[in-house]
Amino acid sequence: MNDRVPVAVLGSGNIGTDLMIKVLRLSDTLTMGALVGIDPASDGLSRAERLGVPTTAEGVTGLLALPNFDAIEIVFDATSAGAHRANAAALAPYGKRLIDLTPAALGPFVVPAVNLDEHVHAPDVNMVTCGGQATIPIVAAISRVTEVPYAEIVASIASRSAGPGTRANIDEFTETTSTAIVTVGGARRGRALIVLNPAEPPLIMRDTVLALLADPSPEVHAAVRDSVTAMVAQVAAYVPGYRLRHDVQITALDPEVPTHTLVGDTVVTHQVSVFLEVEGAAHYLPAYAGNLDIMTSAALRVAERIAATLPAGA
Repeated sequence: MNDRVPVAVLGSGNIGTDLMIKVLRLSDTLTMGALVGIDPASDGLSRAERLGVPTTAEGVTGLLALPNFDAIEIVFDATSAGAHRANAAALAPYGKRLIDLTPAALGPFVVPAVNLDEHVHAPDVNMVTCGGQATIPIVAAISRVTEVPYAEIVASIASRSAGPGTRANIDEFTETTSTAIVTVGGARRGRALIVLNPAEPPLIMRDTVLALLADPSPEVHAAVRDSVTAMVAQVAAYVPGYRLRHDVQITALDPEVPTHTLVGDTVVTHQVSVFLEVEGAAHYLPAYAGNLDIMTSAALRVAERIAATLPAGA
């Protein structure tokens, strides 16, 4: 235990509490240094106290005042986009490594299966969004085979798994994810949509990736299918409930419909359709909350990789 890297989690809501449970149950390299909230009556803080994790209900100010603050190397921020900006500014003088689970996007976007090693030394990395973590690996899997002039993703999550933070950041969700489809996924243009599904009983997270291709070659299409299948296995290595719902579909577009065949100055010929679902591990949240589970699982993977780069005894 003495060799483990202490981490703090800002935010004692659903995401922060689930992340704490994952650190305690799953990680061989991290240990919980603190759970930080602003509501003394939150279930997350109560649970942390029962588990022997240091807590504060005074936000980032309370974190700075904790006796073990100096030992904490990595800080997860599971608050909100606006709060992360203030938290990052407050923590900047102390050299902590920040992993941002909000759509604030102050640092580079990181999707572990795609570009983790590129940004492992960045002071503040952004985990994009739940929809981004689920779908950008698929866009990247296609774009590493052939050019993707346009990609669109639709993330459908159970309404009951969308807390106040998610609902308050819908605009940031679509903007951040759309940007990351291009900068991380490799598409020339990207668009993201989120659907809050009110169905009862709640449905698990489902995601659709639609990508347009300009290459009609059957060999390229076969390579795309193989690349997507391989990428799904990579993501499932740290998100066990991540899987394809159907085989990858590649269909020819109607050449008589100009709006379907031109993207900018590129004539596209085929559409790739990938249908995914993400079942949560139910460490703290219900299994239908795969949207939250993929965020905390991805953040844990990033933290463990950062921890491996820190000097011994840091």
